[in-house]
Amino acid sequence: MAKKSFVSSQREKPVRVKVEDIFDKPLTKRQRQDLADLKTRPERKIDYSDIPPLSGKQLASAFRPIDKHFLLVRLDRDVMQWLNKSGESYSAHINRTLRSEMRAGVSTESRRG
Repeated sequence: MAKKSFVSSQREKPVRVKVEDIFDKPLTKRQRQDLADLKTRPERKIDYSDIPPLSGKQLASAFRPIDKHFLLVRLDRDVMQWLNKSGESYSAHINRTLRSEMRAGVSTESRRG
């Protein structure tokens, strides 16, 4: 006997959304009000008890660039496999590797001068 298909278990069509549409979406009235309330709330009134403290290592590695760019890159299969072996997202791995090379290049150039 065939299984019955219920409306609630039917798969929906995947939705395609551009990243720009997500980031450029305006805040709702409620979100704007919540942000305004937080802005005026004194620091001592904010409850941080449910947030675990960060270690010195975590704080030292905390870096959030102000601006990110979305980029399409074609990579060889073996390069992609190597990137995926790290356990982190390949875009984070690419960014970390390029940042390391960028910093190494800057320090090398400043020593030449």
